Amino acid sequence: MKYEQLTEIVKNSDNIVFLGGAGVSTESNIPDFRSEDGLYNAKTKYGRSPETLISRSFFDRNTEIFYDYYKNNMIYLDAKPNKAHYALAELEKMCKLKAVVTQNIDGLHQLAGSKRVYELHGSVHRNYCMKCNKFYTAAEILTMNGVPRCECGGIIKPDVVLYEEGLDDKVWNGAYNAIKKADVLIVGGTSLVVYPAAGLVGIYKGNDLVLINKSTTSYDSMAKIAIHESIGQVLSTVVENLKTV
Repeated sequence: MKYEQLTEIVKNSDNIVFLGGAGVSTESNIPDFRSEDGLYNAKTKYGRSPETLISRSFFDRNTEIFYDYYKNNMIYLDAKPNKAHYALAELEKMCKLKAVVTQNIDGLHQLAGSKRVYELHGSVHRNYCMKCNKFYTAAEILTMNGVPRCECGGIIKPDVVLYEEGLDDKVWNGAYNAIKKADVLIVGGTSLVVYPAAGLVGIYKGNDLVLINKSTTSYDSMAKIAIHESIGQVLSTVVENLKTV
């Protein structure tokens, strides 16, 4: 019943925005570093929480340890888009979806074909020298031992928003305006506890809030539809349903 209801909502809208979190990427076998396993592994090997390890102050003071953790836990170049990524790209092609707003840093939405993606927390695929601003790919970073350094001698920093850093104003404003104007907001793969991203739900003024997450969230009671199943399965089924309508 909920699948049919969601299909009907999507069918009748051409101004949908998707807000996604780590649960979208876990279906591509990218682990959530905030999970119990991620927390355990960080504390066992490094004696610190993931939030500490990928904070700006830790990057500045312990750059080599930061990169050891970052390279082994945040970059997954072999990961492929899953059903959710492809379904969202298809909805954009159908002129249904206006934008994807993501907390993920893996670039899988773009790889699946999505064009308008607001990456709230940046991307592992962009890296810049802090001295001369030269660009480096993630693949190049992974080939460098220890702290990645530019040919000019400067330290290379990932274009990822670390803890203690603010979000990029242009990205935030784009996401904010897209959600504020949306007729339908689909939130998927996030428990909506990480701010400021979680606060974006409060910006939505429409009547069709849809939550797709394997576990319940504090926003479930506000949603028109709350589905606790695989986000890839839900979205791909809706796209298939639309093609037969």
